Amino acid sequence: MDLHQLRCFIAAAEELHFGKAAQRLQMLPSALGRHIKLLEEDLATQLFARTTRAVSLTEQGTALLRDARAILSRVETVEQSFRRRARAGTVRRLRVGAIDSAAAGLLPPLLHDFRARHPEIAVQLSEEKTIRLLPKILSGALDLAFVRPPERTDKRLEFRPLVDETAVVALPQRHALAARKFISLGEIADQPLIVPDRRSRPHSHDLTMKLFEQAGLTPEVAQLADEKQTIVHLVAARLGVAIVPRWTSRLAISGVRFVPLRLKRGSSVGRLPLAAAWLRGSRDPARDAMLSILEARLPNYARGA
Repeated sequence: MDLHQLRCFIAAAEELHFGKAAQRLQMLPSALGRHIKLLEEDLATQLFARTTRAVSLTEQGTALLRDARAILSRVETVEQSFRRRARAGTVRRLRVGAIDSAAAGLLPPLLHDFRARHPEIAVQLSEEKTIRLLPKILSGALDLAFVRPPERTDKRLEFRPLVDETAVVALPQRHALAARKFISLGEIADQPLIVPDRRSRPHSHDLTMKLFEQAGLTPEVAQLADEKQTIVHLVAARLGVAIVPRWTSRLAISGVRFVPLRLKRGSSVGRLPLAAAWLRGSRDPARDAMLSILEARLPNYARGA
């Protein structure tokens, strides 16, 4: 007994006419009759009662019709499931990496617009530091990344400048300066400062150091930390204050207030560049589609940076 024999049997049982059943299955009546005969021989039972004028199901045929329908229904369910999996395996994917502040400030509106325009493309996200994201582009693990452009850029990578994030001061919510609309560097010069480790976050570390250097002040560095979330949590625990990119303020951490940093006019520091990076010379329609939306909507995304 095989599935084709069952399909022939079901058609004949439903039509009760071998000619009509054969036409339904687009086969010759003699071939249909041969499959029915083989099925009856396999099951050692008669499935149809035939006369010169009519065809009807025997008791065994009626029982088999119920079971045969259940078997084919189950087979169709399995086939559809595997077809769906095969289709899912061919879904277009875009692997995107981002530093933490870009993940908090840029990606939410960008992904909203991208999904509305390209629902057929699945986006896989990875949040890392720049020093870990760029090697992933070179290895082919990422298609696009939003990073701080390094001082010396790898010629194998393409960079597109996007925005310059301004700096804000993260303070404990009950800090004496937390209610201020703006804070100057002189007002936090004597405060214990939590600073990113330069080995993992050179841009953020240098931003803090250069701001104090330009103001002729010496920072009171109390703690080094790698992750922005860790830094902000340390601020919440009242272990010090920190200078962070503005989009960091979108991290939902209670007990911290972010106050804009007031700088001297003409200050050449106080901003952190953000760029899109991808493999130079590579072709990727999904990546280019995201870059196209980014270019068109960047002024909106950059508000508040």
